Amino acid sequence: MKKVMLVFLSIMLVLSVGCNTTNNRPNPVKKPPIPAKISRGKNKEPALKVYIKQTGKIEEIPLEKYVAGTVAGEIKNDWPMEALKAQAILARTYVLDFVSTKESKYEGADISTDFEEAQAWNEDNVNDRIKKAVKDTRGQAVVYGGKYIKAWFYSHAGGMTATAKEGLNYKMKDPPYIQVKKSPDSMAARPNDRAWAAKFSKQEVLAALSEIGAGVKDFDSVKVAARGPSGRATVLSFDGVKVNAPDLRIALGSEKMKSTLITSVKMDGDNLIIKGKGFGHGVGFSQWGAYGLAKQGKTAQEIIKYYFKDVNVVNMWK
Repeated sequence: MKKVMLVFLSIMLVLSVGCNTTNNRPNPVKKPPIPAKISRGKNKEPALKVYIKQTGKIEEIPLEKYVAGTVAGEIKNDWPMEALKAQAILARTYVLDFVSTKESKYEGADISTDFEEAQAWNEDNVNDRIKKAVKDTRGQAVVYGGKYIKAWFYSHAGGMTATAKEGLNYKMKDPPYIQVKKSPDSMAARPNDRAWAAKFSKQEVLAALSEIGAGVKDFDSVKVAARGPSGRATVLSFDGVKVNAPDLRIALGSEKMKSTLITSVKMDGDNLIIKGKGFGHGVGFSQWGAYGLAKQGKTAQEIIKYYFKDVNVVNMWK
């Protein structure tokens, strides 16, 4: 009788372990649909109607070819391969999210080569390394909660990434995959991207303030009135009038006021002098951070998951 009971208990234990193993299997990652207007069928590469700003014409381009042009437009084609692959995955994700959630300002187009609307694009800089990075990541996109992520990227984090609200004045709730964390931006970056200074005449500043409707007619003093979790300025005060810092950066010129990670701001006569760190809005993926991580031996997916919390990389087509 004891032997029978022991055998019975052993069988029950095996079945219990088997059931628990089944229950503990990770759920498959839910994939978002490929946008219907660009889809060419399940598991097939989509095609895009792209407004080519350089020619002023709309062309139908396979999505992977468009991605190659954006990678070539955004980073140098001699960068570490895993950094190129990471950029390719994010560029592809950016396109899929854009087509899913937005309309191009160019009538009849799904997206454009206008970097002010979407991503930089430079087909002339596509070389064999970029072709390999795109080919090796073919169809891969980043998702969270069954949706494409906002695949935000920029040049240099200045050592710290930002929330969407502080870096972009994002109007919606900060996505859960966006985080504030240290960024290992490579020392190979240009010195004036790591730390920069910009001078603006009062007339330039007043014009920018007018453009964003700040209601400032004149000013004698400027200071940082509020900072976000990463230390970036979120509000600047012009003689007590509060102005959104990310919006002002765009109006002044994001190539000149390179970030809102401001280290000092002061008036020098009729000129405004701003000093800061990093290049770009700081939200999501730092390209020079990716460069640094790739040099450390990290893979493209590891780099992406360093910057975007709890995301998955999925294959959308073969």
